[in-house]
Amino acid sequence: MDFPLNREALDAIGLTLVLASATTLILLALATPLAWWLSQTQSRWRAPISALATLPLVLPPSVLGFYLLVAMGPQGPLGQMTQALGWGVLSFTFAGLLIGSVVFSLPFALQPVLHAFESMGRRPLEVAYTLRASPLDAFFSVVLPLARPGLVTAAILSFSHTVGEFGVVLMIGGNIPGKTRVVSTQIYGHVEAMEYAQAHWLAGGMLVFSFAVLLAVSMLRKRAGRLLP
Repeated sequence: MDFPLNREALDAIGLTLVLASATTLILLALATPLAWWLSQTQSRWRAPISALATLPLVLPPSVLGFYLLVAMGPQGPLGQMTQALGWGVLSFTFAGLLIGSVVFSLPFALQPVLHAFESMGRRPLEVAYTLRASPLDAFFSVVLPLARPGLVTAAILSFSHTVGEFGVVLMIGGNIPGKTRVVSTQIYGHVEAMEYAQAHWLAGGMLVFSFAVLLAVSMLRKRAGRLLP
């Protein structure tokens, strides 16, 4: 049997890793302040915003992908805005794929960070304020170190969930080689063509890789937990 990881498969793997890494970084930047606001606010908007952010957990990927595709299309609000800015439409592009991945994986980043913030209570902040720390200084020097395990968990779930995406990426990005074809859609293409040997190699390789990443980051999370005061 010829080794099936040809240039096309390697391109799909590379694009998947770039997409997962970019999605994880964006989600950590978005989910951290959102989780902090949700953990501290008493606003009446807390419940609807929390429900909206966690909606992808229960919404079928095809439904979410469809509405994102409509929004990014030529007649959609996001599509009209990007066309007015001279960027064209984002559907069936890597940028559109990235937006879809961020929306779809948001709950997997938000929930662990929110739980970490809520579980630490008010005491650490009260101590920081008695030492004349500003709210911003207390957040970076006290809150974030204490929430480190939650942040690591959010990174794990965001990365692994993005690697395993199929429905949303297929709806938004299609299966364009070198542009939007990721591992999940590459495997789907192999199965459609009844190329089961290639599908086995690619799926098995990503299974081993994903397990290794999860194991390594889980060990890092345990180490970070032991270092917490």
